[in-house]
Amino acid sequence: MPSERVLARRRAIGAQIQAARARAGLTQEAVSLRTDIRIATISEIETGYRAARLDSLILIADAIGVDLADLVRT
Repeated sequence: MPSERVLARRRAIGAQIQAARARAGLTQEAVSLRTDIRIATISEIETGYRAARLDSLILIADAIGVDLADLVRT
């Protein structure tokens, strides 16, 4: 189990992903279709329940149209 510090950062990054997706006017389903990542996985990443792989973060950033650094900056 990750430390509370890691979980807090994971949740913060997930919230940034969710906010960027909302600003782009995209649903989780739209991001899923653009990335070939399951909707459930995107939801788990956004809530901090799942640790995102770097490859997934790159795909999500590209699908939303933002820089990867903007998604992970906390």
